[in-house]
Amino acid sequence: MHHPSHRLALSRRTLLALGAVATLPVGSAAAEEGGTIRVTYPAAVATLDPAKFRVGGLEYNYAYCVFNRLTTQDAKLQVMPDLAASWEATPDLKTWTFHLRPGVKFHDGKPLVAADVVFTYTRLKDKEIGSVLRAPLDVVTKVEAIDPLTVQFTLSIPYADLPALVAGYQAMIVSEATAATLTTNPIGTGPFKFVEYKPGDQMVLERNADYFLPGIPKIDRAILRIIPEYTTAVAALESGAVDIVYDLPPEQSDKLKKSTTIHVAEVSTGAWQGIVMNNDMKPFDDPRVREAFMKLVDKPSFTDIATFGHGTPTVTPIPPTHPYFRKDISLVADVPGAKKLLAEAGYANGMKVEIFVPGSSPPMERLATAFRDAAKQANVTVTLRVVPQDKFFAEMEGKVPLNVDNFFGRTTPDLMLYSWYHSTGSWNNTLWHYKNTAVDKLLETARATSDKAEQAKLYGEFQEIVNKDGPGSIVYVSNFACGISNKVKGFVPSPLMWVDINVVTLT
Repeated sequence: MHHPSHRLALSRRTLLALGAVATLPVGSAAAEEGGTIRVTYPAAVATLDPAKFRVGGLEYNYAYCVFNRLTTQDAKLQVMPDLAASWEATPDLKTWTFHLRPGVKFHDGKPLVAADVVFTYTRLKDKEIGSVLRAPLDVVTKVEAIDPLTVQFTLSIPYADLPALVAGYQAMIVSEATAATLTTNPIGTGPFKFVEYKPGDQMVLERNADYFLPGIPKIDRAILRIIPEYTTAVAALESGAVDIVYDLPPEQSDKLKKSTTIHVAEVSTGAWQGIVMNNDMKPFDDPRVREAFMKLVDKPSFTDIATFGHGTPTVTPIPPTHPYFRKDISLVADVPGAKKLLAEAGYANGMKVEIFVPGSSPPMERLATAFRDAAKQANVTVTLRVVPQDKFFAEMEGKVPLNVDNFFGRTTPDLMLYSWYHSTGSWNNTLWHYKNTAVDKLLETARATSDKAEQAKLYGEFQEIVNKDGPGSIVYVSNFACGISNKVKGFVPSPLMWVDINVVTLT
C-alpha cells in the first residue's frame, strides 16, 4: 500500500507550482498538470504483448496508454483518427488506404513509418502468435507500404468495417526493432512510456513528452496497481492511497453513493454476460433443448439479480443503445413453452445439468443462481460449479456442456457477431459450435454492405433467428463503473471500458 504521505507531498508540490494560491476561492482547489495518478485493477496482465491479449482489463488499459492503433473510437463508437490521419476505400470496399500522421515517434526516438504497420499486421496474421484478431483479419490478403506514410490493405471480400477492425485492442502498432522485448520492455508511440512492471503488484508509466497530441497527457506518472479484492481497493480509494478503482462491481458502487470524497461514474457498455450451451454436447445438440433453456431465462429479472440494476437486458451482443437493436423482441421467460419443448425432446420428467462459472465474479455467480432457481419450474435441476478463473478459461470454457461467460463489447455489429455466430467464427468454434446456414448468409451479406438501412434489416433478421434458434442466451450488457476520488478532474468512463487518464488532472 502506498503511504498517504506520497499523496500529501504531491498535493503540496502542485500547490507550490500554482504560485498564486492565495487568490483561489476558499474551499476550492485548482486542477494542475503534473503529479502521479494511481488506478487499481482486479487482475494482473497475462501478457504485455498487445497481439496476444485475450482477457482485457489492465491489459487493454495499459496498451491504451503505451501504444496507438491506426484508428480509435469515441464514446459513440464512431471511428476516429489515431496514427492514421485519414483513410479511404475503393468503391468495391476491397482496397483500403490509410495515411499516417507525419512526425510520430516511438518512445525510443524511432520515427513511425508504414513498414511498422505492415510488420504489426503481418505479426497479427501469424499463426504462431495466436492473436484473437487473426480470424477477423482473414479478410485481409495483403498489407503493403506504398510510401513511408501510406499503407494499403487488400481484402478478399468487400468489407465495410475495416476502419473499426483496425481499432481492435490487439492492433496496437509495434516496431520490428523492439518486438523481441515487448513482453519485458514494451515500446510504443503512446502518451505514456513504460517504466516497470512488478508482476501481480503494479505497473509504472511516465509521461511521453514527445507525444503527437499537444498537451497530452497532463499528468507525469501513472501507477497501475493490481488489487484483486474490491473491498481492499475501495478502502484504498477512501483513504486516498489510490485515485480510481476500475470496473466497480454493482455492490461496491452502491456503497460509495453517499461518500463526500469519492464519486462513481457509470456508463452503459456492450460488454455482455450470457449462458453458453455447447451445441456439440448432449443435451444441447438438440435445438429444442437449447430453445427451452433460452425460454427459461427471464432477462429483465435475471439482469436485476445479477447486476443490482446496473445492466440492461439484451437479445444478442448488439447492445440496446445501438440503432440496429430489435426493441420488439420479447425478453421475458416462457416457462410453459420451455416445458413443452423439453417434453418433445424426451425430458418430460426433467433433467439434471451442471453449470460452470468462473470464480471471483459475483455478477456471473448471481446469474447462474438465477438460472438455477428459474429452471426448477421446468423440473430441470441445475448444480453450480464455481471454478477459479485461470482453471475455467484453460479447462472449462468451450469444453463443458453449460457455463456462464462474459465478453468485452465490440465496436460494430460485424465485430460483435461474426466471430460468435458464423459457423467459421473463432469464438463460435471455441464456445458453442453453432451452425445455421441462414445466419451465416445474413452475417456474410451484412459485413459486405456499407448501406446502413440494408445492414439494419439484415441484423434485425439475425436477431429474430437467434432469439429462437440460438446457441445460448445473451442475457444483458453491463454498465462500466469506476470509483473516482474527487481530486481527479476530467475523467469520463468509456463504453469501451477504457480508463482514459490522458486528459485528467489532479487537485
